[in-house]
Amino acid sequence: MSDDSRHPFLKGLSKHRGAQPTIITIFGASGDLCARKLVPAIYNLAVDNLLPADFSLIGYGRKPIPDDEFRKLAHDSITQFSRRPLNEDIWNRIEKNAHYCSGGYDELDAFVALKEKIEAVEKDMGREAQSVIYVSTPPSVFEPIIKNLGASGLATRYQDADSHTKVVIEKPFGKDLDSARHLNKVIQGVFQERQVYRIDHYLGKETVQDLLVQRFANSIFEPLWNRQYVDNVQITVAESLGVGTRGGYYEQSGATRDMIQNHTMQLLALTAMEPPVSLDPEAIRDEKVKLLKAIKPLNLDYQNSDVIRAQYTEGLVDGQKVEGYRQSEGVSPESETETYASLRLNINNWRWEGVPFYLRSGKRMARRVTEIAIQFKRPPSTLFSENEMFNLAANSLVFQIQPDEGSTVLLNAKIPGLQTRTQPVKMHFKYSATFGSNTPEAYERLVLDAMLGDGTLFIRGDETEASWSLITPLHEFWASEGQRGMENYVSGSWGPRAADRVLWEKGHEWRRP
Repeated sequence: MSDDSRHPFLKGLSKHRGAQPTIITIFGASGDLCARKLVPAIYNLAVDNLLPADFSLIGYGRKPIPDDEFRKLAHDSITQFSRRPLNEDIWNRIEKNAHYCSGGYDELDAFVALKEKIEAVEKDMGREAQSVIYVSTPPSVFEPIIKNLGASGLATRYQDADSHTKVVIEKPFGKDLDSARHLNKVIQGVFQERQVYRIDHYLGKETVQDLLVQRFANSIFEPLWNRQYVDNVQITVAESLGVGTRGGYYEQSGATRDMIQNHTMQLLALTAMEPPVSLDPEAIRDEKVKLLKAIKPLNLDYQNSDVIRAQYTEGLVDGQKVEGYRQSEGVSPESETETYASLRLNINNWRWEGVPFYLRSGKRMARRVTEIAIQFKRPPSTLFSENEMFNLAANSLVFQIQPDEGSTVLLNAKIPGLQTRTQPVKMHFKYSATFGSNTPEAYERLVLDAMLGDGTLFIRGDETEASWSLITPLHEFWASEGQRGMENYVSGSWGPRAADRVLWEKGHEWRRP
């Protein structure tokens, strides 16, 4: 049986037009993301015959590493982290075209040397090749990297439609609205927007991509996707892990910067946006920006606040006692950083007026889960009124994004028997059960799309600014308040009680995933 028949998703991928000759350069090539995600993604694209015939990989980092050592590190990364076993024949085809360059991120001479290396690789290919520059570094060096890509000529080697340099930028993109605007201005001084791919790996996940299909390819859903039938929408991004040894980093981030401003807001935009006029990347991103701009400013008044923040305290996770956030390495005993945040958002447009959108994200919660839950309004109770014989629930459609990708529909059904009795039942769809468990990972899709020039699953500059426009006033308010309003929640729970009160005011309650 072929791979295509085992995995229908791969059959769909094989219909992509082939990528042109490509040289991928990874800044931060000795980092964790490169080892765990990027190199395995490139390898698995090779397994699926989705890399161009003329392909080279160049690692770039501060630490000098010989080519052979870089190749060994990449080999070991695939062995440890790839979703498929290492095939030495396939790896050998990548390995012989893998190179390494070293230098500082603020050293123009090192970028000039990198350009010469890319041109030498291109000469060996015997044809022009596009450059895909993947910036997988701490955000503090984004700006010098972008500026040196421009000053060295790497950004403008070719400017025609098929052979230009593309730059992929990891999150976080800015820490507030001003810094995001500044970074966008720096980028616009070097690259055209069509060359820029701001990455959010959540957009590469199967269920996130499936949102568009579920909404716009199924006539049973889209007519109900509005204020007349939807009661509320809940988006949960929960982690069971704490900050571990990354407390120093997390103190500068917090839940809203780490998860809500980017991942969670992207899920919201795809869930609530208007139908795009086509599947063209710009058509989809136009609708996402319109949606983000339609969100009403947050009410921060403590009497009726749209936002709750909290920190986890010690508790039990998976039967093991864990420490509280303020006891973690690198965390201040008087920390004002939230490890949990929940937001109540209202969208000022015709489709969603009056429908609350509840977003929450936190660490050390009951379990790791990401889901989007569409809660529909209850039907009129003229036939099946609530009593001991009729156990009725509001219908819901839930997209599970992690750990098990799929979707669930909650319906009411008759219990078999001579009496008319009802109870809620669930209809499950799981990707692993239908398409096999070895589906491509998010970074495989995103690396491929960057090579192909498809920006659908990447974030446009105005998207980042629209999202930060909502979140930055919240951070400014919290900075002025200090620890006032900071709630606590026990590790292993679903968050603070105050977050429940925000929903009770509207007659709702949080789902228990």
